[in-house]
Amino acid sequence: MDTDNSTTLPQRKPSHFGNGMRNFFISIYKIYLFLARFFKEVFLPPYEWNEVIRQCYQVGVRSFTLITVTGFIVGVIFTKQSRPSLAAFGATSWLPSLVSIAIMRALAPLVTALIAAGKVGSSIGAELGSMRVTEQIDAMEVSGTKPFKYLVCTRIIATTLAIPLLATYVAIIAILGGFLNISMFEGTSYTTYIQEVFEPLSLVDFYASLAKAVVFGFTIGAVACYQGYNSTKGTEGVGKAANSSVVTAMFLVFIEEVIIVQIAGWFR
Repeated sequence: MDTDNSTTLPQRKPSHFGNGMRNFFISIYKIYLFLARFFKEVFLPPYEWNEVIRQCYQVGVRSFTLITVTGFIVGVIFTKQSRPSLAAFGATSWLPSLVSIAIMRALAPLVTALIAAGKVGSSIGAELGSMRVTEQIDAMEVSGTKPFKYLVCTRIIATTLAIPLLATYVAIIAILGGFLNISMFEGTSYTTYIQEVFEPLSLVDFYASLAKAVVFGFTIGAVACYQGYNSTKGTEGVGKAANSSVVTAMFLVFIEEVIIVQIAGWFR
């Protein structure tokens, strides 16, 4: 009677680290396909201009009150907090220049992006997520329409266009808030304040601020649409899509802020 002396080695299960890395690269690939599809379809007809305008209204006008209040508070608080530090060196006359540099270079686009990520990003993620789990998107695909172009492309275009406009408005309101605070405590005239505000700024500052707002707007729209469009697991997935839209968009906004600041520094 033959005996088999060979031993069977137990198969090792993949580690949690291995599964995590595998899922990470799968997610990167899915994001790549999503963005590639966007850049492919956004330039092909038909063009949903009416929906783009409607989404711009949703992103811009619906956020107008919150943006106005936040921008004004940012200008007032930053001016109020900066005064004691400058007063210690007898340099309160530099306050308008400091306000303009901080607002134009960093605060205006960053504050606008964070507000939009919380308000607009969560709204888009939840809206598309609910349409996905209730099979409305599947019904649109079966009916022969193009839900990706109508739902995704229009929203990404709207955030990319609207957020730079909102960031510009926030900068104006924040500078106005700074003027009211400085005028109250320093007695600086409006003409003198405006001259001192624009004196330290260069075209690089304006271009960098605009580039930040455009990149932030695209990022918020793309992240929210990706999370919502690929939502699963019913109502739980809708909540997860809305939450992931906000967290991921804010995280990427901070990373992009660091990168753009570094690039802009090379041109100054």
